[in-house]
Amino acid sequence: MMSLVHYRSLVGDKTLGAIFEKARQFYGKHILHINSTSQGGGVAEILHRLVPLMNDVGVLTGWRTLHAHPDFFEVTKKFHNALQGQKIHFTERKKQLYRDTNRTFSLYTHIDHDFVVIHDPQPLALIANYKKCQPWIWRCHVDLSHPDENLWHFLTQYILRYDRVILSNEDYLKENLPIKQRIIFPAIDPLSTKNMDLSDRDIDKYMRKFGISTDKPLVTQISRYDKWKDPCGVIEVFRQVKKKVDCRLVLCGNIATDDPEGLKIYERTERQARDLIRKGDVVMITDPAASNYIFINALQRASSVIVQKSQKEGFGLVVTEALWKAKPVIASRVGGIPTQIMDGQNGFLIDSPQDNGAFADCIVMLLEDRETAERIGKEAKEFIRKKFLITRLLEDYLDVFIELMT
Repeated sequence: MMSLVHYRSLVGDKTLGAIFEKARQFYGKHILHINSTSQGGGVAEILHRLVPLMNDVGVLTGWRTLHAHPDFFEVTKKFHNALQGQKIHFTERKKQLYRDTNRTFSLYTHIDHDFVVIHDPQPLALIANYKKCQPWIWRCHVDLSHPDENLWHFLTQYILRYDRVILSNEDYLKENLPIKQRIIFPAIDPLSTKNMDLSDRDIDKYMRKFGISTDKPLVTQISRYDKWKDPCGVIEVFRQVKKKVDCRLVLCGNIATDDPEGLKIYERTERQARDLIRKGDVVMITDPAASNYIFINALQRASSVIVQKSQKEGFGLVVTEALWKAKPVIASRVGGIPTQIMDGQNGFLIDSPQDNGAFADCIVMLLEDRETAERIGKEAKEFIRKKFLITRLLEDYLDVFIELMT
């Protein structure tokens, strides 16, 4: 059973005391989180850890997931891409399917809670189907810096009904949105199976179990098979690295249940890397292996360099996880990643996600200069400990609820 006191040695008594004091104001209150999937992606991972902790400190908290036909998720995946800047062919049929799915879900989802937190655009329209009698919060986890204008105009009609909007980056704030907006960073749980300390013996065991040889340095990218994560671009970077350093690339990712594009991206990446896979130079892993969090933990710890070659990134918890494990991370300067990486101090940022040469040069440098890699890793872990642990996220949510009660 998760308990806040288990984090005492990591964050100290002062932090725990502040959280318990704030939680006392919510005795007898009931909070509800709603998102679109219980498996796959950072939102589900956060809620799996946050909801039990909220209950542990005395705040009754529930979590529900939106039920929908696959056609709905085809549409909302287009929404996701369009919010991150891609154009969308926005038809009336898409609008109607979106409205109808939210309306249907509301018919058998009774909301009589004191606070409601809606995550991302999929269940955003639920608010239009209730007689609102409590604060509603929209928590958006994606990059909103340049959304498609037509889609944003459509979604704003629902956003205007909310009492707060929570975003992950100051670049996502909307000047023309007359709702109070707040920045809250996502966070990792350092005690989860995905982030807890592992012995060398356990690391070796899981590498053998999943068929990953550690006879040469591992360069790894862990992320959903999503075009915004650019796994095909990582393959091309690796081809350049391989000419200078004998190493192995591991691409590990899951396919979220609300992402119908995931399998297509996986298959496209596999085709592009087929010759390297046959030689054993590239290893691609997807479900069920990628859903084994201990394995992901072990893989990150066994890797020499972690890459995150994202084209867009709401925040990038996989970066947070790797930094926590004291690994040198090379990532695109996009979205929330620069919030976590100070270039040259606790990781490296590449200005253009398309600059394969810059990624390759940085990987080669770290593989050849292990002293720099170790120094960067030590700085990374301490930085994450101070800013991006689950206790900080819990306290931030409590602060928002307190604001809404006054």
